[in-house]
Amino acid sequence: MGSLRCIETGSGRGSESSYGQRPYAYLPGSTRGAVGCFLRDLDPVPISMYSELMSTEERLIESTRELLWERGYVGTSPKAILERAGAGQGSMYHHFKGKPDLALAAIRRTAEEMRAGAEAVLSAPGSPCERIEAYLRRERDVLRGCPVGRLTMDPEVIASDELRAPVDETLDRLRERLAGIVEEGKEQGQFAPALDAEEIAATILATVQGGYVLARASGSPAAFDTAVRGLLALLAPLR
Repeated sequence: MGSLRCIETGSGRGSESSYGQRPYAYLPGSTRGAVGCFLRDLDPVPISMYSELMSTEERLIESTRELLWERGYVGTSPKAILERAGAGQGSMYHHFKGKPDLALAAIRRTAEEMRAGAEAVLSAPGSPCERIEAYLRRERDVLRGCPVGRLTMDPEVIASDELRAPVDETLDRLRERLAGIVEEGKEQGQFAPALDAEEIAATILATVQGGYVLARASGSPAAFDTAVRGLLALLAPLR
């Protein structure tokens, strides 16, 4: 026999689908909207880890972002996305064409967030050298890896021009931003005039991305910190 579940259908959330709404226990005399009770042989719709104030579309995007970071594209199944988002079957195809379309929205969101976070550090007050050092030493969840950089190791993402585009664009724009700061340093006499700003920018980016790999391989963020200290030591004579 199925379990008795009640879903509040008059929760004041507008026309949004009842998929993903929190199931309420039936209480006699309850005045919470119109309550429909029914028997179900299946498990109840999982409760989302995200705020109920978020739309279903937003929950799907945020869930996909997290899962891509944790499992990669191949390991992120539609079922896992729906469970993480607390959304019902059909929700994904109501808002997106399918998994690739949703993954693209998630990757773009993650890329935008990464660029914004880097820009906040690189545009902060301080000399060019100080800003580069602040970028290298900024707080990161090192053992989880870079949410954008890790996608470059996913064959399905790399094989798709559309999915790869925001990844390539983000890394390219970050490299250009770093090169611009190195040029500022050269103009201010902090770096040698003959220094190639683009090469230094590529080295900074490679150190960060490579540092993630070393840290995850060793199971310790110390490997990342060592790589950063090594790069800063190499840059020091150039100042």
